[in-house]
Amino acid sequence: MVAIRAATAADAGHLVRFINMAADDLPLHFWSRSVGPQGDPWAYGRERAARETGGFSFRNAWLAEVEGEVAACLLGYPAEDDPGPIDPDTPPIFVPLLELEAMAPGSWYLNVLATYEAYRGKGCGSALLAHAEDVAHRAGRTSISLIAEDTHLDALRLYAAKGYREVARRPVVKEDWDVDASEWILFTRPL
Repeated sequence: MVAIRAATAADAGHLVRFINMAADDLPLHFWSRSVGPQGDPWAYGRERAARETGGFSFRNAWLAEVEGEVAACLLGYPAEDDPGPIDPDTPPIFVPLLELEAMAPGSWYLNVLATYEAYRGKGCGSALLAHAEDVAHRAGRTSISLIAEDTHLDALRLYAAKGYREVARRPVVKEDWDVDASEWILFTRPL
């Protein structure tokens, strides 16, 4: 049985692992650049997850538990109704993601959906997607959007099975980020 609960600041350790897992180490790559060679990127990520505000705040996250153990994570929030231009100082690695996000204005943006390997195939992703629909509906949104990598085949199958449709793709900008993915894919689903 999958139980879903709101995340707390004390869950920051789980949240950073899920956030990083969902984007194939891109968050860790960013956190490492932010803290420099002497800093602790995981500590930086935990600080961000434990904040009261911001996109990656625990306030925007829910955890699925199986037999009382944290198994999976959903993190999302309302997308901007009228996205502005991308800041010219934005690192190029993030530009394709921001371009895709802007194509689903006013949606509820599902930023992270990730499951620990030991709990995959146990219904956590489906339960969290259903929870996301409820959260989005209560937030007054009429659609959900999400961005996935072309290499996350299990996730792509799940999204297709749950009625998400592909809207657009953008090439992954890798710079010095070591990842197999070649495209980001925007999906939406009306509520």
